[in-house]
Amino acid sequence: MKAAILVESLTGNTWRAAEKTADLLAQERWSITGLSKVREPDLTSIQEADLILVGTWVHGAFVFGQAPWAVNNISNLPALSGKKAAAFCTFALSPGSSLDRLTRAVGDTGAYVIGGLAMSRSKLDQHSEEFATRLVDALADA
Repeated sequence: MKAAILVESLTGNTWRAAEKTADLLAQERWSITGLSKVREPDLTSIQEADLILVGTWVHGAFVFGQAPWAVNNISNLPALSGKKAAAFCTFALSPGSSLDRLTRAVGDTGAYVIGGLAMSRSKLDQHSEEFATRLVDALADA
């Protein structure tokens, strides 16, 4: 399996989650075709990949207004028709409905979204492992 990873990161947590997930997938003999910013996607790595992972961070107030950062940039990604995708977001206190909004934005590119995970920045190791395991399990028969 080949995966391309697109990330928006403010403080580095989302980027670290992407790197950790990539390392775990590589241990499962997946190839990572590229790790790039959502705003500057590596089009070659997207084209080569079987799966596109899209990650961003959550912004907004704790009680309300949480949203995935860069949803417009994600919606403007090149057409991912025919590609499988998964979404992840990192958060400090609460993701609210950010993962749902992010998943919809990724789906709006034409990709078939197979799942996603909201990752607490205080549990990046644990959540990255959970995300990688879910991806491997979901695509084991692909």
